[in-house]
Amino acid sequence: MGKTDWKAEAKALKKKVKALKSRLEDPAADDQSAAKPAKAAKPVSPLAPKDGFPKLPLIKGVEFSAVEAGVRYQNRKDVMLVRLAPGTAMAGVFTRSSTRSGCVRDCQTKLATRVPAGAGAAIIVNSGNSNAFTGKVGDEAVAAVTGGVAEALGIPASRVFSSSTGVIGEPLPYERITAKIPALVADLREDAIDMAALAMMTTDTFPKGAAATVQGEGGPIHIAGIAKGSGMIAPDMATMLVYIFTDAKIAPVALQKMLSRNVDATFNSITVDSDTSTSDTLLLAATGQSPAAEVKGAVAKAFETALHGVMRDLALQVIRDGEGATKLVEIRVTGAETDTDAARVAFSIANSPLVKTAIAGQDPNWGRIVAAIGKSGANADRDRLSIRFGDILVAEKGWRNPKYREEDGANYMLQDELVIAVDLGLGRAKRSVWTCDLTNRYIEINADYRS
Repeated sequence: MGKTDWKAEAKALKKKVKALKSRLEDPAADDQSAAKPAKAAKPVSPLAPKDGFPKLPLIKGVEFSAVEAGVRYQNRKDVMLVRLAPGTAMAGVFTRSSTRSGCVRDCQTKLATRVPAGAGAAIIVNSGNSNAFTGKVGDEAVAAVTGGVAEALGIPASRVFSSSTGVIGEPLPYERITAKIPALVADLREDAIDMAALAMMTTDTFPKGAAATVQGEGGPIHIAGIAKGSGMIAPDMATMLVYIFTDAKIAPVALQKMLSRNVDATFNSITVDSDTSTSDTLLLAATGQSPAAEVKGAVAKAFETALHGVMRDLALQVIRDGEGATKLVEIRVTGAETDTDAARVAFSIANSPLVKTAIAGQDPNWGRIVAAIGKSGANADRDRLSIRFGDILVAEKGWRNPKYREEDGANYMLQDELVIAVDLGLGRAKRSVWTCDLTNRYIEINADYRS
């Protein structure tokens, strides 16, 4: 056999082995009639709720719909509409970014505008394009979309709130959205909140929902909320869209105060990558359709506690879906001189790439935590602070705890949910912040985001 023949045979044999291997991995591959396998689905975060999207209570006076408009994505719902009953009270909190989107500025203006008596309201949201840093063209897009919804629903344009999430700096093809408004209106129904949650996802791997019920005077009061967010998550408020609905009877001023009081310990206490978005929006709507009396006194306290719980639940789901996350981490700081110092230390640790990559590698590298405390700018004393992994005392009095064993720390890092606790030993101020690890997957997602 000549040299050329030998090479040809070897090549043919390799081809046969490859084909056989392929058939062993996929028995249907050699069946010409078998359908081609579908494109692999985006992997769901390992920290996602095990039972999937929760069953949320119907909120009387709220209806939802969602459609495929092709804003950026194909073959998936990417626009959602919410219709709110006449008399609905609205409250909101938004990003403080100096480059915030036209939608955010429009919502802020409308919330500060006097509400026509008995007017209904609506929320329209698109994914795939944030309509941010798009100048006057972006403002025109907001006006066209909100104006189209207002006309279709017969409500004032000042009561239509919009949000856009996705790529920054590209004009929003709003005609694709306005063309779908008739279909959105026709399909409105009370039980479609799950579809609304799906339609506003971008790099999210699962839709996020949470609920609570409070016993009011004369009947139950329900709260249900949905959120999107996965990357560009940092305070003020993070790249999140959050919509919470309740049938409570409550004045707009009281509603806004409750929302503002609870945002700091929930949505402003999470960070994935320290990047704040241009589009962060949290809207809270109260339809007043519950049979219970107006929220006051003890009921108001219970209602606010329940609202806080829903907000915290949604915030932690955002961290559970942090781009590439495999660990949910609470940074728990106590013993600070001031609230500002407690926050500085917590966020310094939570945003440290060195800490986050160590966590991803399940490495109990507590020296990186020491470094993050030191660079925070907060008042700290080496000889008074202590560091713990859960209940494990790692370091205190300026040195590693003599009883600490590296294998104990390594075993603790194997868990999906971790607590890194730092006591500064200087005062009574405290702050908890939630973050996640930093993995290769985060780089893959963000490197390919616009491709």
